[in-house]
Amino acid sequence: MPKISVEIPQELLDDLDDHVGDDGKFVNRSDAIRASVRKTLDLLDEIDDRQGRLETDERERS
Repeated sequence: MPKISVEIPQELLDDLDDHVGDDGKFVNRSDAIRASVRKTLDLLDEIDDRQGRLETDERERS
């Protein structure tokens, strides 16, 4: 799996850390960020679909 580097404001990182770890919803930061990216891309696909901007093959995958 490729690794990337991102800059995140401290307040967002603090909020993220509240959801990571033994008492959190995610095992680690990477898991939380991957879930967030997936959710965001799904939402963008839904918006594009409503606006008629998705290609035919992308609609078939949904």
